[in-house]
Amino acid sequence: MGIEGLLYPRSAALIGASPKEGKLGNVLFKNMASFPGRFYPVNPKYGEIGGVRCYPSVSALPEVPDMAVVIIPADPALRVIEECGRVGIKNVVVITAGFKESGPEGAMRERRLVEIAERYGINVLGPNCFGLISTEAGLNATFAVRGALPGNIAFLSQSGAFCTSVLDWAWKEKLGFSHFVSLGNKAVLNEAHFLRPFAEDPDTKVIVAYLEGISDGGAFIRIAREVVKTTPIVILKAGRTEAGARAVSSHTGTLAGSDAAYEAAFRKCGVIRARNVEELFDYAYALAKQPAPKGRRVGVMTNAGGAGVMASDAVEEHGLELARFSEDTAVELGKFLPPAANIYNPVDVLGDAHLDRYKKALDLVIDDPNVDMVVSLSAPAPLISFAELARAVAEAMRRSGKPITVSFMAGELGEEAEEVLREAGIPSYFDPSRAVRALAVLRRYAEIKGKVWEEPRDLAADRERVREIFARALAAGKAQLGVEALDVLAAYGIPVPPGGLARTPEEAEGIAERIGDPVVLKLVSPDLVHKTEVGGVVLGVPAREAGRRAEEMLTRASAHFPRARIEGVLVQRQMPPGQELILGSTRDPQFGPLVMVGFGGIFVEVLRDVAFGIAPLSPGEAREMVASMRGYAILRGVRGRPGVDVEGVVAALERVSHLVHDFPEIVELDVNPLLAYPDGVVAVDLRITLSKGER
Repeated sequence: MGIEGLLYPRSAALIGASPKEGKLGNVLFKNMASFPGRFYPVNPKYGEIGGVRCYPSVSALPEVPDMAVVIIPADPALRVIEECGRVGIKNVVVITAGFKESGPEGAMRERRLVEIAERYGINVLGPNCFGLISTEAGLNATFAVRGALPGNIAFLSQSGAFCTSVLDWAWKEKLGFSHFVSLGNKAVLNEAHFLRPFAEDPDTKVIVAYLEGISDGGAFIRIAREVVKTTPIVILKAGRTEAGARAVSSHTGTLAGSDAAYEAAFRKCGVIRARNVEELFDYAYALAKQPAPKGRRVGVMTNAGGAGVMASDAVEEHGLELARFSEDTAVELGKFLPPAANIYNPVDVLGDAHLDRYKKALDLVIDDPNVDMVVSLSAPAPLISFAELARAVAEAMRRSGKPITVSFMAGELGEEAEEVLREAGIPSYFDPSRAVRALAVLRRYAEIKGKVWEEPRDLAADRERVREIFARALAAGKAQLGVEALDVLAAYGIPVPPGGLARTPEEAEGIAERIGDPVVLKLVSPDLVHKTEVGGVVLGVPAREAGRRAEEMLTRASAHFPRARIEGVLVQRQMPPGQELILGSTRDPQFGPLVMVGFGGIFVEVLRDVAFGIAPLSPGEAREMVASMRGYAILRGVRGRPGVDVEGVVAALERVSHLVHDFPEIVELDVNPLLAYPDGVVAVDLRITLSKGER
């Protein structure tokens, strides 16, 4: 069911309206009384409030309103919400607290609230929320002292306190919103429900959110990936997930931390992540006001050399490029700039420049065909005013259609200029690096918008074989599988060394003779995790000695670890040295299986050169993950050292991602090492943790 009645109501009721100053019901009443639609206060104690007729109950209203706002205590609120359902109200904002945030009793109330909402098909926003504002509908259904200015930013927040702070700050900055929504406990409606309606609103140019968690990771990724094709999404994600806090035993789980899943999910669906509040609104303003650049090339204009250097550094730091001017531009700049000026990027017109000199140089730079966007810098100068310069910058942007940001490094001297720039929709900052960062996010969104999203492909795999291996293990009470389960990888087309599990010395010798010299012997025990530390791995064993060495290993293990379950010895062909990598997976509660690739072996937790993604991966996603590793150049070959089969690594990562997606019982998985060679890859060690949960 749609939420148009929340975002564009024509009629609204306030349940708990009050004439008493200092009551939230009175603050809400005053805010909602200015609503141009039909407004119905509800409170059985009063016949009228502030000259507006007050109704004793929802059932007594003259019509079924598009939405109702509830601001009465939690227990009676549940009864009233059920009454809303009976009369046919489909949208309810529950500002009331006292639900799951307040403990076990509140959690029971919230479950009851969800049951009511499901029975009557009610869109519930909250509970325990700040309310919502729709500037398009003229509705302020919050307890803010002031509402919001009209604008083209749609805002979501999981924190009510953050809402009040943002609104107060936005008035000072004259920043406007199309919609302003507090999510509260997200009992029914969550962030994913608002993305598509916001994107379909012609007055919304960017969606901005403060979130402490995402309720339905799969739905969020699916919807966000669709939405970013037309509307950028910027999210400030705070807090930690349970996955990061719980104890983990695999390398992947240890390295993932609490935030890797969100990083991977946002990358998968094209969400732009802000690291702090400053970035959140810097990005929002730039994306809402500025056109998209056609490329990454930046022209830098300045009358102060230091500012130009700072901006040039920021261009490189943010992945942009300093534009190389055309020969014509350099020649024209040289005709009128003083000899001490710099006619190459960054262009420094010097501190004694008057407006005409700066403006003429700016026009040449912004018109250069090799320039995609411009950052305009200025320090206080004797012959030019910031207001005049701001008007020149605004005119240059209007004429060229190219994005431009500004850093006028001034205080009170720049106040009039700030007004001019705000009217023109030009982001302005004291710090040159912030001005460049705003350009970088414009380019980043242009790349997201132009990206062709590749879906995961169907991979051939022997899933029945894997199902049987897991069923046998769980039936035997085994949650931990090791190298004896390498057949799981083979079933998904991931190469493994030839070999087999020997339960007796004679079997070990027979397997060794079949696969040839030399072999590796690995003790198989679910109770001994790090086998190298207990003498459970022996390298370079001749086939003829495999039986004797296996017997020694089994005897030693039984003597030193009498309580450990010893299942035998895995006999494998010893692979030649190769580049050691790790493939892994851990399960995130919001987004499901999180897969990892990185440099492996004994240094995996030291180097921590890893990349994460949400399963299942498309071939392109797997390739991007591998290429994002800091040591990627080593895989490609460097300083005469041959490279490895990168596509083989990519294929193995893709196949592992499908394995863990197909089998939700895989809680954690490590392939360490995956040996990569110039002509292929081989998985030589494995560790899997299974759960007994339902598929």
